[in-house]
Amino acid sequence: MSPGPARGRPGRATGADGGPRRGPARRWQLVRAGSDAVPASTRRFMARARQRRMRAALPWAVLAGVLVLAALVAWTVLGSGLFGVREVRVEGARLVTPVEVRDAAAVPDGVPLARVDLAATARRIGGLPPVERATVRRDWPGTLVVTVVERTGVAAVPRDDRFVVLDASGVVFRELPRAPQGLPLVRLATPGPDDPGTRAALQVLAVLTPQLRAVLVEVGVEGLARIGLRLRDGRTVVWGDATRGEDKARVATALLGRKADTIDVSAPDVVTFR
Repeated sequence: MSPGPARGRPGRATGADGGPRRGPARRWQLVRAGSDAVPASTRRFMARARQRRMRAALPWAVLAGVLVLAALVAWTVLGSGLFGVREVRVEGARLVTPVEVRDAAAVPDGVPLARVDLAATARRIGGLPPVERATVRRDWPGTLVVTVVERTGVAAVPRDDRFVVLDASGVVFRELPRAPQGLPLVRLATPGPDDPGTRAALQVLAVLTPQLRAVLVEVGVEGLARIGLRLRDGRTVVWGDATRGEDKARVATALLGRKADTIDVSAPDVVTFR
């Protein structure tokens, strides 16, 4: 009796050759989803998000570019020799030479033009005795322009065998071997802006009429109340002190035609002749 087929064990499918039958092979393929696979609302959201990120980043990018450009310009102007001082041009100087002005300016060649302290440079140049004031400006790319205003002489003071020239403030700014033409002489012991005798003499000169100035030779200051004028014809005007100068000048001018060696206008209300 032959045994029957086993029960409880499933049968295995066999092929034509008697072996087990195999199913079809599976082939896997990675497929990128197309844009149509993303919903339109999601695409719009993502696009708006990108735009917001770009708009938020744009100001920072612009700021970074500006800072880089500013740093480059600052380095070029302040740190490099591209815009360095190559020339100091002097204008308005007659009593001082351009070399003296450049030496007083003390600006080294090649220093960046933008770093030059214009006010300090002008003060150094103003320290030259003949210079009343100076201004300094930049002329790009590499020139400093110095404009000088020099002092104007109003009187000369004999000193030993030479003559020093005073301006209207009493500053001694020039020394000459001979008396300068066109300036009256002033006899002073210690000429200078802080000397009371100098200030008194300058007050007298400031109020003289053109007629008196035309015949004036010398102002003598023996004391603050003993000021006198010596005229071209040898006559003397006793001035006294420096007060009431305009009255004294007017009276002395009116009496120039009188024949007298001495005209005393120290008290202009009571004039005496000698």
